[in-house]
Amino acid sequence: MQFKIDDLTDSKVIKLVTEHFNSMAEQSPPESMHALNLEALRKPEITFWSAWEGEECIGCGAIKELDPQHGEIKSMRTSSAHLRKGVAKGLLQHIIEEAKRRGYLRISLETGPTDSFEPARRLYASFGFQYCQPFSNYTEDPNSVYMTKEL
Repeated sequence: MQFKIDDLTDSKVIKLVTEHFNSMAEQSPPESMHALNLEALRKPEITFWSAWEGEECIGCGAIKELDPQHGEIKSMRTSSAHLRKGVAKGLLQHIIEEAKRRGYLRISLETGPTDSFEPARRLYASFGFQYCQPFSNYTEDPNSVYMTKEL
Protein backbone atom coordinates (compact mmCIF):
# COMPACT_ATOMS: atom_id res chain seq x y z
CA MET A 1 0.00 0.00 0.00
CA GLN A 2 1.34 3.38 -1.02
CA PHE A 3 0.17 6.74 0.34
CA LYS A 4 0.49 9.97 -1.60
CA ILE A 5 -0.49 13.53 -0.92
CA ASP A 6 -3.23 14.02 -3.46
CA ASP A 7 -4.57 17.03 -5.34
CA LEU A 8 -7.99 15.38 -5.83
CA THR A 9 -7.92 15.51 -9.62
CA ASP A 10 -7.57 11.80 -10.45
CA SER A 11 -10.91 10.28 -11.50
CA LYS A 12 -10.37 7.28 -9.20
CA VAL A 13 -9.88 9.54 -6.20
CA ILE A 14 -12.83 11.72 -7.18
CA LYS A 15 -15.01 8.60 -7.39
CA LEU A 16 -13.98 7.44 -3.90
CA VAL A 17 -14.46 10.87 -2.29
CA THR A 18 -17.85 11.26 -4.00
CA GLU A 19 -18.86 7.79 -2.76
CA HIS A 20 -17.81 8.80 0.77
CA PHE A 21 -19.66 12.12 0.65
CA ASN A 22 -22.85 10.56 -0.71
CA SER A 23 -22.74 7.75 1.86
CA MET A 24 -22.37 10.23 4.71
CA ALA A 25 -25.24 12.33 3.33
CA GLU A 26 -27.47 9.23 3.29
CA GLN A 27 -26.64 8.40 6.92
CA SER A 28 -26.85 11.84 8.50
CA PRO A 29 -29.41 14.63 8.54
CA PRO A 30 -28.14 17.70 6.65
CA GLU A 31 -27.47 19.71 9.84
CA SER A 32 -25.32 16.85 11.20
CA MET A 33 -23.39 15.94 8.04
CA HIS A 34 -19.74 16.95 8.42
CA ALA A 35 -18.17 15.15 5.46
CA LEU A 36 -16.25 17.42 3.12
CA ASN A 37 -16.80 17.63 -0.62
CA LEU A 38 -13.98 17.89 -3.16
CA GLU A 39 -13.83 21.68 -3.02
CA ALA A 40 -13.66 21.75 0.78
CA LEU A 41 -10.92 19.10 0.80
CA ARG A 42 -8.76 21.33 -1.42
CA LYS A 43 -8.49 24.09 1.22
CA PRO A 44 -4.95 24.95 2.36
CA GLU A 45 -5.49 23.82 5.97
CA ILE A 46 -6.26 20.28 4.75
CA THR A 47 -3.77 17.65 3.64
CA PHE A 48 -5.43 14.80 1.74
CA TRP A 49 -3.86 11.40 1.08
CA SER A 50 -4.95 8.67 -1.27
CA ALA A 51 -3.95 5.05 -0.69
CA TRP A 52 -2.98 2.95 -3.69
CA GLU A 53 -2.38 -0.66 -4.53
CA GLY A 54 -0.85 -0.59 -7.98
CA GLU A 55 -3.15 1.50 -10.16
CA GLU A 56 -6.14 1.11 -7.86
CA CYS A 57 -7.20 3.78 -5.36
CA ILE A 58 -8.08 1.74 -2.28
CA GLY A 59 -8.67 4.43 0.33
CA CYS A 60 -8.28 8.01 1.44
CA GLY A 61 -7.97 10.19 4.50
CA ALA A 62 -7.13 13.74 5.44
CA ILE A 63 -5.99 15.91 8.29
CA LYS A 64 -7.26 19.42 8.89
CA GLU A 65 -5.12 21.76 10.95
CA LEU A 66 -7.37 23.32 13.59
CA ASP A 67 -4.46 25.17 15.17
CA PRO A 68 -0.67 24.60 15.34
CA GLN A 69 -1.13 21.95 18.06
CA HIS A 70 -4.40 20.27 17.08
CA GLY A 71 -5.44 18.36 13.95
CA GLU A 72 -8.71 16.78 12.88
CA ILE A 73 -9.02 13.57 10.89
CA LYS A 74 -11.37 13.95 7.93
CA SER A 75 -12.64 11.86 5.03
CA MET A 76 -11.41 8.44 6.11
CA ARG A 77 -12.73 5.96 3.56
CA THR A 78 -11.80 2.51 2.33
CA SER A 79 -12.91 1.39 -1.12
CA SER A 80 -15.74 -1.11 -0.71
CA ALA A 81 -13.67 -3.68 -2.66
CA HIS A 82 -10.91 -3.47 -0.02
CA LEU A 83 -12.76 -3.55 3.29
CA ARG A 84 -11.14 -5.49 6.15
CA LYS A 85 -7.74 -5.59 4.45
CA GLY A 86 -5.98 -3.08 6.71
CA VAL A 87 -6.42 -0.02 4.49
CA ALA A 88 -8.04 2.16 7.17
CA LYS A 89 -5.52 0.98 9.76
CA GLY A 90 -2.65 1.93 7.46
CA LEU A 91 -4.14 5.31 6.64
CA LEU A 92 -4.82 6.09 10.27
CA GLN A 93 -1.28 5.17 11.27
CA HIS A 94 0.06 7.36 8.45
CA ILE A 95 -2.07 10.33 9.54
CA ILE A 96 -1.08 9.96 13.21
CA GLU A 97 2.61 9.83 12.27
CA GLU A 98 2.18 12.99 10.20
CA ALA A 99 0.38 14.73 13.08
CA LYS A 100 3.29 13.88 15.38
CA ARG A 101 5.80 15.07 12.76
CA ARG A 102 3.94 18.40 12.61
CA GLY A 103 4.19 18.74 16.38
CA TYR A 104 0.48 18.42 17.11
CA LEU A 105 -0.29 17.63 20.73
CA ARG A 106 -3.73 16.25 19.93
CA ILE A 107 -5.68 14.80 17.04
CA SER A 108 -9.46 14.55 17.06
CA LEU A 109 -12.33 13.38 14.90
CA GLU A 110 -16.09 13.37 14.51
CA THR A 111 -17.93 10.22 13.48
CA GLY A 112 -21.40 8.74 13.71
CA PRO A 113 -23.07 7.03 16.68
CA THR A 114 -25.01 4.38 14.74
CA ASP A 115 -24.12 0.73 14.17
CA SER A 116 -22.80 1.45 10.68
CA PHE A 117 -20.01 3.52 12.26
CA GLU A 118 -19.11 0.89 14.89
CA PRO A 119 -16.15 -0.52 12.90
CA ALA A 120 -14.69 3.00 12.60
CA ARG A 121 -15.15 3.71 16.32
CA ARG A 122 -13.49 0.38 17.19
CA LEU A 123 -10.56 1.19 14.90
CA TYR A 124 -10.06 4.61 16.47
CA ALA A 125 -10.33 3.16 19.99
CA SER A 126 -7.70 0.53 19.11
CA PHE A 127 -5.30 3.41 18.34
CA GLY A 128 -5.95 5.05 21.70
CA PHE A 129 -8.66 7.53 20.76
CA GLN A 130 -11.07 8.28 23.59
CA TYR A 131 -14.55 9.75 23.53
CA CYS A 132 -14.60 13.47 24.24
CA GLN A 133 -16.74 16.58 24.20
CA PRO A 134 -17.27 18.48 20.94
CA PHE A 135 -14.13 20.32 19.81
CA SER A 136 -13.42 23.21 17.44
CA ASN A 137 -16.72 24.43 15.94
CA TYR A 138 -18.70 21.28 16.72
CA THR A 139 -21.62 21.30 19.17
CA GLU A 140 -23.50 18.59 21.05
CA ASP A 141 -25.38 16.56 18.46
CA PRO A 142 -27.14 13.21 18.89
CA ASN A 143 -25.93 12.31 15.37
CA SER A 144 -22.24 12.79 16.20
CA VAL A 145 -19.62 11.16 18.39
CA TYR A 146 -16.32 12.91 19.11
CA MET A 147 -13.01 11.22 19.83
CA THR A 148 -9.53 12.53 20.56
CA LYS A 149 -6.01 11.26 21.12
CA GLU A 150 -3.18 12.98 22.92
CA LEU A 151 0.07 12.64 20.96
